[in-house]
Amino acid sequence: MILPKLRQAGKDALRNIWLFKARHLASLAVTALAFLTVGLFFSLANNLRLRADEASREAAVVFYLRPGLSAAESVLVAERIEAGALVARADLIDAESARKRFLSQFPDLEAVVQSLGRNPFPASIETTLRDPDAPTEAVQAFMAEIRGHPGVEDAVFNREGAERIRSIGRLAEAVGLGFGGLLILAAVVVISGVISLNIIARRDEIEILRLVGATKACVRGPYLLEGLLIGVLGSAIALVLTAAASRLFPAFAGGALGPIGELFGFRALSLPQALGLVAAGGGAGLLGSAFSLARLLKI
Repeated sequence: MILPKLRQAGKDALRNIWLFKARHLASLAVTALAFLTVGLFFSLANNLRLRADEASREAAVVFYLRPGLSAAESVLVAERIEAGALVARADLIDAESARKRFLSQFPDLEAVVQSLGRNPFPASIETTLRDPDAPTEAVQAFMAEIRGHPGVEDAVFNREGAERIRSIGRLAEAVGLGFGGLLILAAVVVISGVISLNIIARRDEIEILRLVGATKACVRGPYLLEGLLIGVLGSAIALVLTAAASRLFPAFAGGALGPIGELFGFRALSLPQALGLVAAGGGAGLLGSAFSLARLLKI
């Protein structure tokens, strides 16, 4: 008995969607936009998390050398660093190599660098740790020791940068949930309004159903399914657009933005995220329908 009723409710819901397709297109667009916003922010957060994990795995400490240090003195500093118990490898990067690396990543800024009249990039020593998961306290103690060397000006631990990237990722998720949540609320209101108009347009048919003894489920079911279908379809469209953005962004914008494009790019949503997005869309549609039914159908 349940399956035939569900089948009939589904047919009625699809008929309503087709009959009032202009209204439903508007609600579908708002729903897709709302969940696309959430999907894009989550996709951005995924990419930031991945970049942070990659930076953490490299576990490098960069020591910047004082200007004017001779090549021989720079080699001695590199040897001193490489002798550290935590260090697996130390690579000396001279100022000219640092300048060329920067220009290869940001070729559009070559004129700016040349206008300075000097090389603004210091020589540095990039180290890789033996244990990428070495305690931060031990690494910081080693950095403080090397900072005391007269040839070293400063030191940067990229694990700290990785944590900053993760923080930006968490912020992106929070902004996506906040801003996207407002748009989802707007989608619920729009779906509720569309379902309300449909109920009003078919009030005579609903009255006939009541007179012939139709149950509450038979009357309400098609409208609940109507909202559910709009919510699921809207969020599914958002999911497809988010996946397209994660694939097309590197091809069309990633190269132009260089390393910034790699950091602030889009990464495909995980399966739990994708399923959660579609489930949330269905929930928003059901909620919009339930509001309309509560207001207009007192049965």
